[in-house]
Amino acid sequence: MKIYTKTGDKGYTSLIGGTRVPKHHIRIESYGTVDELNSYIGLIRDQPLNNSHKNTLLKIQDRLFTIGALLAADPEKSTMQIPHLDNADIELLETEIDRMDDILPQLKHFILPGGNNTISYCHVARCVCRRAERLCVHLADESKVDERVIIYLNRLSDYLFTLARMVAFDDKVPENQWVPRG
Repeated sequence: MKIYTKTGDKGYTSLIGGTRVPKHHIRIESYGTVDELNSYIGLIRDQPLNNSHKNTLLKIQDRLFTIGALLAADPEKSTMQIPHLDNADIELLETEIDRMDDILPQLKHFILPGGNNTISYCHVARCVCRRAERLCVHLADESKVDERVIIYLNRLSDYLFTLARMVAFDDKVPENQWVPRG
């Protein structure tokens, strides 16, 4: 099987279930942004992190593939058996956030992104995650979206923010606190 099909050359693509939609469709934007996020998570996972963080990030990448498949399926026509997202997937993120928060100093200021490459990658991924969440919320206004997808993305952005702080803490990099002028 070839990697290219030529079926998208005119600006349309197929959803799981066969429905053809323009490549700028909100559903395509949604799962495309989740794919972009997954790539950034891979970039973070390739950084010098402890194995616990790397294992969690690998689980997150798996769940993002699940989310992508859920979003790529036409909710009206798809009969394909797609993996599902569980409440336990959301709880894993919450547990990881709480575990890191127990170690980190209390947050008293907004944090500016940066400090080292890994911290910055976490913040970029957090922003892409927020965009994916916004797109999925928009899609949910027009079509069926499993509410756990939106909750998962919301929690994942919090996880990525907390991971950025944890990396700074572990690497002894001072947080870039935003202190407003005046």
